[in-house]
Amino acid sequence: MTELMTEVVFLGAFLFLIGIFGIIINKASLIHMLMSIELMLLGCNLLLVTFSVSLDDIMGEVLALLVLGVAGAESAIGLAILVAYYRKKRNFNLNFKRTLFSKSAAVGT
Repeated sequence: MTELMTEVVFLGAFLFLIGIFGIIINKASLIHMLMSIELMLLGCNLLLVTFSVSLDDIMGEVLALLVLGVAGAESAIGLAILVAYYRKKRNFNLNFKRTLFSKSAAVGT
């Protein structure tokens, strides 16, 4: 591997680790969790494109485009869930254990 490729691999791994730590540390904010997942996906995309270029194969770049599409859909669905939650509860404070597993949070009640 060349020096530039090594630096790009470390950058991709660093982005992925920042995303993991963001999810582990901040479990109360859905927006921060979505941003952390996006960082993880961008780190994976950077690694996919880097190895695709180094192996002279286009399939990694195609897979990176597909991952970007999935990441966009994930963000749209996550923000739609956040808007629906805000309309019902009128706040953004998320306590997943109490909200998701309580009987009063069931759909239709």
